[in-house]
Parts: sequence; C-alpha cells; structure tokens
Amino acid sequence: MSVGHSRVAQAVAAALAVTSFYSVAAIAEEATASGEVRRVNVVEGKITIKHGNIPELELTAMTLVYRADPVLLVDIEPGDKIKFTARREAGQYVVITIIK
Repeated sequence: MSVGHSRVAQAVAAALAVTSFYSVAAIAEEATASGEVRRVNVVEGKITIKHGNIPELELTAMTLVYRADPVLLVDIEPGDKIKFTARREAGQYVVITIIK
C-alpha cells in the first residue's frame, strides 16, 4: 500500500471512530417517563404532555410539545395518562413510543 493510500485509510478510520462516538452519544439522549396528555395534533405530528422531571433529557417538570409519528397519536386523547419514551433529535424532542 502506498503512503497516500495509507493516509487515506487512516483518515477514514478516524472519521468512522468519531462518527460512532457521536452515534452512541445520540442514543444516550433517550428516556422513558409518564405524564398526562394535554393536546394532540395528529395532522402536524405533535403531542403536548405534562410530565415530571426527566433527568436523562435534562428536562424539569413541565408541559412540553413533542413531535411524534402521527400513527402513534391516533388513539391518544387529552386527559390520557401515558407512559412514553422520548429522545432528543437535532435539538427537538420526539416521542418514539406511547402506552396508555
């Protein structure tokens, strides 16, 4: 292998190492919590949840609007007590599971 190819291989390996580090960090920004549904907008894929502290996401007790796949919201109504899993993606909070 030539010196040029060796350096390219080292650069690719370094880039993959950095990328996998950030992927692990992104996965760690996920938590399960319980709360009460305040509003649901299936069309826009939004749900407003009043919940307690969620330290894994650095959230204090509050009412917050989350993004969600509209399929998850079909049978959810204001007033429902839920357990949900949320993650932080690109600075937004996204619900990935909901259980009544």
